[in-house]
Amino acid sequence: MKDKGVLVKNIIADNNLSVIYGDTGLDRVVLEDMICRPGMELCGYLDFYEPQRIVLLGTKETTFLKTLDLKTQKERVNNIFNLEPPLFVISKNVVLPDYFIELAKKYKIAIVKSDLSTTATSSKLYTYLQETLAARISLHATFLDIHGLGTLIMGHSGIGKSETALDLIKRGHQLISDDLVEIFEKEPGNLIGTAPDILKRYMEIRGIGIVDVVHMFGAAAYRPKKNVKLVIELEAWDKDKYYDRLGLKQEKIKFFDTEITKMIIPVLPGRNVALLVESAVLNEKLRIYNNYNDAKTFVEAVNNKARGEK
Repeated sequence: MKDKGVLVKNIIADNNLSVIYGDTGLDRVVLEDMICRPGMELCGYLDFYEPQRIVLLGTKETTFLKTLDLKTQKERVNNIFNLEPPLFVISKNVVLPDYFIELAKKYKIAIVKSDLSTTATSSKLYTYLQETLAARISLHATFLDIHGLGTLIMGHSGIGKSETALDLIKRGHQLISDDLVEIFEKEPGNLIGTAPDILKRYMEIRGIGIVDVVHMFGAAAYRPKKNVKLVIELEAWDKDKYYDRLGLKQEKIKFFDTEITKMIIPVLPGRNVALLVESAVLNEKLRIYNNYNDAKTFVEAVNNKARGEK
């Protein structure tokens, strides 16, 4: 069960579902991301039925119903309606008996139809509900896809996050969100970052104002979401602070149950911050996908040299 819900009418709109009956029930709230494909329930066994789940009926379920006499069909389908699931969905090749509409009216539950097969509909709805119902956090940050790695750029207001992002977009990378990033965890180890609806495609650049990156740089400059793999924090250079010059120490930051690498890049006039961010991302990609660590390799080479080894 999730902390928040999504309205049936929003599920219909977001998934291009056709309404068969929807005079009532469109304001019901769905709280569960799992989908129910009734099997034992149509056999009359309801002990472990989860009424909070959307009910999905495909060819298999409706073909089984036809093997029963009409009275038994109505009784068993009525038993499911009586527990008031939030929504009934049927796949593209299904034709429902008339009594379904009668029961939908009686219990004020909407019935909609998908233009996909049953398996495809189930997968699409599950993915949608899992993402929509997941707990989220909002971060003051800029989020980009840099060389295929979802990278959060964080730092105090005015440090230059948006300006750095703009430079990176000019270099061919993609904006996901500027200023405010919403993050949710699909499962442990899988963080997804996206923009609030009102901020999608937009950036705020001091001295310029609001810009639409798609209008300015083309459709390839934007993508709606991406896995979060790296956090880079920009901070003003502090001459009294020690900065790791080798990169052996690796900081981590935790969101929900997932830890990811965090790097700190000190900002100083004259430093090309976009280039430094790009380099940090490429270095992290080598570590993640090739299990290669430049700093470790360098230190091992120095130690070998000190021991007189080739």
